[in-house]
Amino acid sequence: MRDENKKEIIGKKVILREQRKEDAKYFAYWFNQPDVMFKCGFTDLTDEAQEIASIERKTEDSDWYTITDLKGNIVGETGLLRMWPVWHCTDISIMLPDPKNQGQGYGTEAIQMMFELAFDKYEMNRIAIGVVAKNTYALEFYEKVGFRKEGIQEQGYYYDNEYSDFIMMRLLKQEWMAQRK
Repeated sequence: MRDENKKEIIGKKVILREQRKEDAKYFAYWFNQPDVMFKCGFTDLTDEAQEIASIERKTEDSDWYTITDLKGNIVGETGLLRMWPVWHCTDISIMLPDPKNQGQGYGTEAIQMMFELAFDKYEMNRIAIGVVAKNTYALEFYEKVGFRKEGIQEQGYYYDNEYSDFIMMRLLKQEWMAQRK
């Protein structure tokens, strides 16, 4: 499924491809929207130059992709970060910031592709994610794709002069494999 030359993974609804400089305009726009900032924990505004720098910054402990539809239109981004191969653990991030792209199956397929990448290619045993408790849509999505709640950081998130709990979730390889059957 993975084409090493093109650095993309093609699914039935989405393509995960290597991030490009020209993606920065899309991300700079959406990452400055108040609702996205709240849901993702962004505290500072960004611009195209900062997003280009982020795209160009490659680290050994992460693997990031731009999510596009099959026509090549950007619908979001996803990545594995803080990968600890010795512990077989990683964190995951996925964001489809434009509401018109949510509920279309793009996120479900993209995250399943990332699970396959994490568990099969990188041989991870555990994937974790943190979610703002007030982001109920995201919590429902993560539970639907197999994540389980494992802890709460009470009032661990602060945005716009308001505290919210931060929910820690995880998916283990054995659980993922069982749900694939």
